[in-house]
Amino acid sequence: MNRITGRTGDQSLIEMSPSDSFNDESNGRHNPYTSASGSSQLGQQGIDKSTQSKDSVFFRDGVRRIDFILSYVDDKDGERKQERRREYEANLQNAGLELETEDKSESDDGKTFFLKIHAPWEVLATYADVLKIKVPFKANDIPDHSQIPMNWLSTPFRLPDLVMHPEPDYFTAAFDKDKADFFLIDDKDTFFSPSTRNRIVFYILARCPYTTEDKQKKGIKRLLSNGTYCSAFPLHDSRYYKKSRDPNCESERFSLYKHWATFLCFFKEQPLNLIRKYYGEKIGIYFAWLGFYTEMLSFAAVVGLICFLYGLMTFEENEWSKEICDENIGGQIIMCPLCDKKCGYWKLNSTCSSSWQSHLFDNVGTVFFAIFMGIWVTLFLEFWKRRQARLEYEWDLVDFEEEQQQLQLRPEYETKCTNSRLNHITQEMEPYLPVTSKCARTCLSGATVLFWISLIIACIIGVIAYRLAVYAAFASIMKDSPTNNLHMVGSLITPQLATSVTASCINFVIIMILNLMYERVAIWITDMEIPKTHLEYENKLTVKMFLFQFVNYYSSCFYVAFFKGKFVGHPGDYVYMFGKLRNEECDPGGCLIELTTQLVIVMTGKQVWGNIQEALVPWLMNWWGSRKARNHPESLYCRWEQDHDLQGFGQLGLFYEYLEMVIQFGFITLFVASFPLAPLLALFNNIIEVRVDAWKFTTQFRRPVASKAHSIGAWQEILNGMAVLSVVTNAFIVAFTSDMIPRLVYMYAYQTNGQLSMKGYINDSLSIFSIDQIPAESRPEPEENPAWFNSSITTCRYRDYRYPPGHEQEYAHTMQFWHILAAKLAFIIIMEHVVFLVKYFVAWLIPDVPSEVKARVKRERYLVQEYLHNYEVEKLKDQLTCNTYNDCSCPPMIYPSLPTHEVLSECL
Repeated sequence: MNRITGRTGDQSLIEMSPSDSFNDESNGRHNPYTSASGSSQLGQQGIDKSTQSKDSVFFRDGVRRIDFILSYVDDKDGERKQERRREYEANLQNAGLELETEDKSESDDGKTFFLKIHAPWEVLATYADVLKIKVPFKANDIPDHSQIPMNWLSTPFRLPDLVMHPEPDYFTAAFDKDKADFFLIDDKDTFFSPSTRNRIVFYILARCPYTTEDKQKKGIKRLLSNGTYCSAFPLHDSRYYKKSRDPNCESERFSLYKHWATFLCFFKEQPLNLIRKYYGEKIGIYFAWLGFYTEMLSFAAVVGLICFLYGLMTFEENEWSKEICDENIGGQIIMCPLCDKKCGYWKLNSTCSSSWQSHLFDNVGTVFFAIFMGIWVTLFLEFWKRRQARLEYEWDLVDFEEEQQQLQLRPEYETKCTNSRLNHITQEMEPYLPVTSKCARTCLSGATVLFWISLIIACIIGVIAYRLAVYAAFASIMKDSPTNNLHMVGSLITPQLATSVTASCINFVIIMILNLMYERVAIWITDMEIPKTHLEYENKLTVKMFLFQFVNYYSSCFYVAFFKGKFVGHPGDYVYMFGKLRNEECDPGGCLIELTTQLVIVMTGKQVWGNIQEALVPWLMNWWGSRKARNHPESLYCRWEQDHDLQGFGQLGLFYEYLEMVIQFGFITLFVASFPLAPLLALFNNIIEVRVDAWKFTTQFRRPVASKAHSIGAWQEILNGMAVLSVVTNAFIVAFTSDMIPRLVYMYAYQTNGQLSMKGYINDSLSIFSIDQIPAESRPEPEENPAWFNSSITTCRYRDYRYPPGHEQEYAHTMQFWHILAAKLAFIIIMEHVVFLVKYFVAWLIPDVPSEVKARVKRERYLVQEYLHNYEVEKLKDQLTCNTYNDCSCPPMIYPSLPTHEVLSECL
């Protein structure tokens, strides 16, 4: 039985079939409602806009829904643009779309035309068949037995059921226009959701030619780039802060803002089904991943906070810091100068504060947390696979084929590739890029990426040179401790800290500048490669951007963690950079506190700057762009004008959101051993990030074209790679950057009093050097030495394990050095094997797809086959009955006279 119903009221003055409008024009009959550009000009008839709802998303007849908007300005010198628009709009009508134009006199600026586009049922059904869009055919009859223990505890965090589940649960199948009565079509006007409608219309717009002379010149993207049109976007269904007065408008934007985009909802769950329905699966998957990532961060943040509190609680047990601060121990140890000429001798107890600070992060809890994070990242990725599989089922993406959506040829590829060859699968000619051209473009692209990565490394080397050059200046300035006059923080400021903080800030500024420059270059070289499909384009750009960002953001942290203080030499035989800048030494408290400082500045600075940039910049641009319209009465500020004044959501808008979160993921995994509070900072940031992104999507951006995606794409493999790398980096940080292994070796192998204590560790970890053996070019200038220094002091100490002067192996490494090195290597091997073993066991133990989802998928596939079989049997019975009695009373098809359109067939 055919269940199609719907509004079929008066189609107003401009109602006409697309073929009729084209025939009228071709036969020379002038249509009074068609402009020179082929668009209906009902807006010029002087209809009073104040009589219509400003939030209406329908044509002026109040029946046909506006699926897409194109805007343009009629330039004085725009004859070619006008001709392109005329041809393009005529071809859109040939494709079956219906058009209506709002004259510029009706716009808020008096210059902009708005072309409204509606896709009738026949076009929607045809393209839904082509694109294999899944639609409901039966209500879901599988009972949901899943129950969460103590579910009442989560009540304050839940949203109303109507918001969380805006649509009933159905079994779905790919739409077939020849079997339309098989599906649950109760109302053909609302059968396809607005997001599906705008996706279909955009598919046509992207492939419709705009000239009859050259069929390769096609697509709305090219028309936007050459200025023929100013913008192209689907409409929001209402204002974000109140419901539409039009009862036919769903006002889903208002629901999203009320229950999702306001910061007061930060503790609530996200309405993922409503997000998916309004914005499409691709954006829905992003927010599902971001929400899940934030949930999992809460566990890491709690454990990291416990490890930090452990450092606080064991503060008084820090024996080596007590020795450093003790006037009779640290106050009597004279240290060798940290730089040439401008640095004098100093006492060890001057680093008292930094040694206490270092203990907060350099303790036994750090080792436990590094191992925990190695396992946490595996649990996060495995549980996300399960969550993703559940979403794939719930959102009808189980049988989603990349070839149907993402692997369709890009219009740019079809246009730029002039060569054609036979596709052995489809037996049709298709454009292709010759191998020689592809290799040349790839080599040029790779060389460009390597050049920019080399530029980053050069900048990092420049920052290192700054650290080396400026340290001496800070040491000379602070030799009389002028910073002690500063309240609260004066005693904490040391030459090392001042150098580290200023270098980190300079490095952060360089990172931001290089980011802005490289983004344009990455897009340019990716366009130059002419990727074949949208998926290939996104993957290529993702790899380029991530490689650059990886080096840009993490190189300074890698330097502090694995290079600083490792290649210093010893007094009398120091290692110099560029032949004159002496390499940096680590503080006696260790380099870990410097790595922590670097990580906090770069990570926090990036997150704060990112949130300001994401929220403030679009708001300011929208405020400035709509300054004229704000003076108009609300009844004159139409829905398409409101959306036109918003920021456009580009094709790569979601790419930058993923990139930001993946870079943050690297900070909290690759270097988390140096800063256990990193997951806590990331958690606070992400709680804000979810709502900032929601607010931005809902209030500051035009509605993006809905698109499908069944996963987070190439980012999944990047996260997997970073998870493996994080185990290695954290093992090396604990072994080589922190002092954990040297302390353990001393306590268990070199403690002289037979007790498992750290007494005497500081004296044991410092070697002795004879002052008279310091070369004249490295010896401190007399005025740089402190007042307490005199000729009776003949030796100084430095951080290393070397034999003292006068020994037969003078200044060679002691056996303790080699024992510590062996212990470090053993720790790395053991930690990596233990963590990797647990990681792979957990990955094997947790199935990627829940058993419940597998059962539902099998049930749905079975039902599709059963119902289609029964449908075909009933159809055959009806036909046999008609043929037997020669009295066909079968219900007519829903396509009694579907015209054939030239452009429609070409798009297909």
